[in-house]
Amino acid sequence: MLVKGWLSSQVISVDEETSMMKAYVLMKENNIRRLPVVQKGKLVGIVTDTDLKEACPSTATTLDIYEINYLLSEIKVKESMSKDVIYVKPDETVEFAAILMLENKISGLPVVNDQGNLIGVITQTDIFKALIHISGAYIGHIQLALCLEDRPGSIKEVADVIRSFGGRMVSILTSYGLADEGYRNVYIRIKPLEREKLSQMVDILEDRFTVLYTAKESLEEEKDRRFLKKSRL
Repeated sequence: MLVKGWLSSQVISVDEETSMMKAYVLMKENNIRRLPVVQKGKLVGIVTDTDLKEACPSTATTLDIYEINYLLSEIKVKESMSKDVIYVKPDETVEFAAILMLENKISGLPVVNDQGNLIGVITQTDIFKALIHISGAYIGHIQLALCLEDRPGSIKEVADVIRSFGGRMVSILTSYGLADEGYRNVYIRIKPLEREKLSQMVDILEDRFTVLYTAKESLEEEKDRRFLKKSRL
């Protein structure tokens, strides 16, 4: 999946001459932690809530709140912004964007085209949405995890068993990171099955393959997680 399919094009940005006070207000009003800085549409920097804190006087200052606000209204974004901006391009993958965020410990990236123009942003939330989409978690409430030999046809053998019980697969993901040499872990999501059929299918899979786990999820349970029940304390 490419970044251009998951970015938000409704970008809140500022120019270099914007005051730090206005940047602060924009961040607070929109509940964001960073603002791209543009000049004639081109990305030239980024200002974060950390930059704002560093621009504020020390907590030991004798200035009152009005004087601090005045100073922030006088300081321009260009004086505090970072020009060393980590960015991603629209035709790069969502996975690459996730790597950039993880390795640089940031929660969002500006998206720029080949001309250096800011065309959107992609955040951790967008990455989560992409992950849920590609995994099929909203419709595939059962996940089967297996450790299979890394050879042609190994996944088909598992898929044939699932199909024989009327199972409908919505996604197949593989990983080599946690598997031994010559093996791979395979994660298959399927649509809900009758309990008896699911039990019989899992028994056969466990007899023929190495099943790491079987997980069942429910969107009803997801809704229940929104509140902490007193009875559970």
